[in-house]
Amino acid sequence: MLNEPVDPEVSKAQEDRLRRAWAAPKGWKVISAVNNEFVGKWYCLTAFSFMLCAGILALLMRVQLAVPENEFLSADRFNQFFTMHGSAMMFLFAVPMFEALSILLLPEILRARDMPFPRLSAYGYWCFLIGGIFVMSSVLFDAAPSSGWFMYPPLSTIEEGVGPDIWLLGLSFIEVASIAAAVELIVGVVKCRPPGMRVNLMPLYAWYVLVVGVMILFAFPPLIAGDFLFEMQRSFDWPFFDPERGGDPLLWQHLFWIFGHPEVYIVFLPSIALAAMIIPTAAQRPIVGYNWIVLSAVGVGFLSFGLWVHHMFTTGLPMLSLGFFSAASEAVVIPTGVQLFAFVATLMVGRVKMILPMLWIAGAMAVFTAGGLTGVMIALAPFDWQVHDTYFIVAHLHYTLFGGMIFPIIGGVYYYYPFFTKKMMSERLGRWSFWLIFTGFNLTFLPMHWTGLAGMPRRVYSYPGGIGWDLPNMISTVGAFVTAAGVAVFAWDLLRPKSHQPRAPRNPWKAGTLEWADDPNDEQWGVRSVPFITTRYPLWQQPKILERIDAGRYYLPDAQEGLRETIITSAVDARPQSVTAVTGPAWCTIFAAIFTGGAFIFPTFSWYLPAIISGAFAIACVIYWLWTSTAQVPAAPSKDVSLGLRLPVYVSGNKAPGWWGVFISMLGDATAFASLIFGVFFYWTSSPDFPPEGSAHADPIWIAGAAVLYALAWLFVRTARGVNRAGAVTTGRALLVAAPLAALGAGAALCWSLIALDPTSHAYPAMMWAVAVWTCVHTAAGVIMMCYCLAGTIFGKLTPRYDADLWNTTLFWHFHGTSAIIACAVIGWLPRVLA
Repeated sequence: MLNEPVDPEVSKAQEDRLRRAWAAPKGWKVISAVNNEFVGKWYCLTAFSFMLCAGILALLMRVQLAVPENEFLSADRFNQFFTMHGSAMMFLFAVPMFEALSILLLPEILRARDMPFPRLSAYGYWCFLIGGIFVMSSVLFDAAPSSGWFMYPPLSTIEEGVGPDIWLLGLSFIEVASIAAAVELIVGVVKCRPPGMRVNLMPLYAWYVLVVGVMILFAFPPLIAGDFLFEMQRSFDWPFFDPERGGDPLLWQHLFWIFGHPEVYIVFLPSIALAAMIIPTAAQRPIVGYNWIVLSAVGVGFLSFGLWVHHMFTTGLPMLSLGFFSAASEAVVIPTGVQLFAFVATLMVGRVKMILPMLWIAGAMAVFTAGGLTGVMIALAPFDWQVHDTYFIVAHLHYTLFGGMIFPIIGGVYYYYPFFTKKMMSERLGRWSFWLIFTGFNLTFLPMHWTGLAGMPRRVYSYPGGIGWDLPNMISTVGAFVTAAGVAVFAWDLLRPKSHQPRAPRNPWKAGTLEWADDPNDEQWGVRSVPFITTRYPLWQQPKILERIDAGRYYLPDAQEGLRETIITSAVDARPQSVTAVTGPAWCTIFAAIFTGGAFIFPTFSWYLPAIISGAFAIACVIYWLWTSTAQVPAAPSKDVSLGLRLPVYVSGNKAPGWWGVFISMLGDATAFASLIFGVFFYWTSSPDFPPEGSAHADPIWIAGAAVLYALAWLFVRTARGVNRAGAVTTGRALLVAAPLAALGAGAALCWSLIALDPTSHAYPAMMWAVAVWTCVHTAAGVIMMCYCLAGTIFGKLTPRYDADLWNTTLFWHFHGTSAIIACAVIGWLPRVLA
């Protein structure tokens, strides 16, 4: 069948229908676009812009530190600048750039038509843009936080002004975008691979995206839980971090670094993924040690969650803990080294051509290896005690981040630029940029090792002369401007007009992976037909695949219904399971992001009523988005996707991408809830008076009633799904009426049980109320979901056959019902046991 010629008239008609289905909005309406190419490019350019802003702040700090006792910046302004430099680089550039590149590249690498939830990607981007502008603009109004990008209490909790609140609420808003993108990427890798692409055939880039997406899912929620506690203290004086009222500042450090150290590898692994795509192309042979690289990437992701105390060696923790975390910090070097050695082996056995992207990868490996060696040094607690909070740490951090991210990303931009723009970047400017950045970077940060060992503390705005710090600081400042010149050359090469240049060849690097099978006419549909994959490097190892893709001889060569469609495959062996219609351009995602921004931003200024109204409008926008574009009852139950294969167009349960999206989201949510419960046990182990002697506890009758009602709500919604599927629609509706009533009663009973506890008096009642508030907010979400399903059964959106929304709501309640009952036990039973 693959060798049969396609009638030119049929092919032209198919292409016309695809073109109409995937047409992008024109003019200013383009901002309503949601497909990966538009959103990914916007995301990348926005993250790059924030990086440039952070870089300008760094240059101004280096001017201040160029000479002793300088007065170029005041102490407060310097503190604002270093806080916003670190925050912007970590929260507005490092992780968002990975997600931006992945949204842009992943569908092309997998040859999917788009990501499974395009509007979720667009919503995440607009959240990122609004939140990033809000946080960064605080510098212009002298309102930025000044307590460091890690915001340690008690300094940050007593800081006057709105700076800490801007940091907490603005970055929490951005974290929503990060988790949304992670959900999108994980589901994309798991369910949107082309038929035949089993997990052992996945491109390494997809493996890295999967590992990092899971890491984001488990790393960001503890920070969100910490932000929640932090803002409750800032806004309502709940003393989570106040030692005088039973709080402990170290809880923030634990929650922050449970996020913070995995983030180093969240930043590093995606950049290594770009190297894993570029190195085989430069060597013109498949990667050596594919299985070992995959296992090592998974190992790095796993071990990274056992290293967070690496940042807390000087806080007085027990020696046994220091030994364990020091050993874990050393152990992570092993899987990291396996990946680097596999890359070197690939270059050794191949016929390497030093293409421009490979030059950047070579620089990355050199710089990152140097940073890794200093990482081994500071993983040893006695050495860390000497250099902690000195410029030695600043040097180590930047060697790992520049080598592990900046160099590979720039190499990746040079590599993929002709793919997306059909133009080549300048070889000459690219080499100028490399040597300026490579030289300037080492001039800047190599001397910092010496200044750190000589005792210069980090985060100081001035220093005395004549103690050996003058010359290395001047060298570092000169190097910073050399680095900036290299970045400027790269930025010019990236953004300069190229209309006069000839069109780039289709596969200029002669790569073997699927993204280079892009449509030669730059059509919006991405791929003319979705191929069947049997190898890791199809363009090298599957003869005629490019010709057959272009001729429309594979799957989904047509869009007869006028819908944007992609194939959904099984998680392990990529067997075709269904065809799903992905959403098209929409304004509701922009409005949802704007109103979500209001819900986070207004509380910064204690404008709580506008925040509540914004939150309500955001929920309304999301409901409209879901109601009008997802889980629609199809006109026909299945369709022909070519090659004699017919697939359903609507599936429920674990075959549906929406089910996977809810499952993955709830894993992250469960991690945030577990972080709150961790806080309860942390206080118990670290404080002799938690709970305080003679303190009031939750009313046992009301808390027991709340637990019973939560169990009933969970049971009702689970039963409703079963009876609705069996055709008993009326009974299902009755259960969907009873379930939200039980859930609302449970939330009310939970809150009433704590009415005698004053959350401002001590960390114990504050922690009990925090768990209750978290649970009740999720209860409200669960009630909305149940009412949505009830409306679906009434208006025909949800039927016994087409019930994906009810499956997803039931899955949500599996998680929430479990966590709510645990919350009731922690609030009502545990304190009496611990007292």
